[in-house]
Amino acid sequence: MSLKDVFNNLFSYNPEIEYNFSISDNSVKNNDKENKKPEKIFPSIKVNKEYMQVKYNTLINSDIILRNFIINIRGKQYEAFILYIDGMVDSKIMNDFIIKPLMLKNKSNLYEGPQNKVVSQAITNNITVKKVKKFNLANYLMNSLIPQNSVKQVSTFEEAISGINSGNCALFVDTINIAFDIELKGFKQRSVDKPNNEIIIKGPHEAFVENIRTNTSLIRRIINNENLIIENVDVGKITKTKCAVCYMQNITNEDLINEVKYRLHNLEIDSLLSAGELEQLIVDSNILGIPEVLSTERPDKACKYLLSGRVLVIVNGTPYAIIMPAVIGDFLTSSEDSNLKVNFGNFLRVLRVLASFITLLLPRALCCNNKFSPRDTSN
Repeated sequence: MSLKDVFNNLFSYNPEIEYNFSISDNSVKNNDKENKKPEKIFPSIKVNKEYMQVKYNTLINSDIILRNFIINIRGKQYEAFILYIDGMVDSKIMNDFIIKPLMLKNKSNLYEGPQNKVVSQAITNNITVKKVKKFNLANYLMNSLIPQNSVKQVSTFEEAISGINSGNCALFVDTINIAFDIELKGFKQRSVDKPNNEIIIKGPHEAFVENIRTNTSLIRRIINNENLIIENVDVGKITKTKCAVCYMQNITNEDLINEVKYRLHNLEIDSLLSAGELEQLIVDSNILGIPEVLSTERPDKACKYLLSGRVLVIVNGTPYAIIMPAVIGDFLTSSEDSNLKVNFGNFLRVLRVLASFITLLLPRALCCNNKFSPRDTSN
């Protein structure tokens, strides 16, 4: 690599490869999962229960809760069960909005009428023509008996297990080959606090936390624009750590977005526990050890780089966000500069540049001076 290329990489970003591809919302599965089809949920409640009990080892796992009950719908009884992880769901929300509506005997549930509903009828030439709407148990549960705002129907065990591991509750009902992934997250988490490392006098005093949804909401509150895109990517075959790729659709270069997605989707690792690990995995190796990404704990600083065309990656469980790519000028600026007057802000930048050159060159100059200085021969 020539000296010119080194300086170009320091002060600019020029992608060498153009990726002409598109990645769907569902993450690209690894090679093992591509060959193995996901197992579908069975219409038999007993088979589904045995599968989930074996999968979660309910005989030895003390925090896995499986609750059996009966649902009365239009004079018929259906066996059902819910499965969740104790400590990760809100028990009050579950009791008020899941258990009670399903087990409560009301007029709608006890109505012993025909299963199929006549929508309309017409008589032509003494012949009665009726339009009948077939009763759908899954739609009835979804629209009438589960008063929760975030409910999703899943058809495979893999989707149901993924929701349970993230703090949701899975509902299985007899005679239907789908499950309901109900969001009931209620685990303890740290509240939004002041930054510990990037402290400024003027400006917001909010910092990222370990919860990924709290971090994305902080960004949404600052950038009130529909062009802000936040995509979810699962990294790690075992941990399946959730990462959020954030960018401005109408500002950020598409080649840069594709480059970041390409590197995230092609990480063949078992676990990802922090944003620092992700930095080491996605950056290119260089001889000088020049950093290519920038990390921050401040939402306002992250939004500033988003509006300048950068890509932001947030890792669940880490109170830092990764900004990419980064150039040498990003490490010589502070979040305080934008809150100061232009002249004073530029003066501080010049001082930082001078201080960095002195830090890098002064030790070398002192070593050279001591090496070639004449020895004291007085003694």
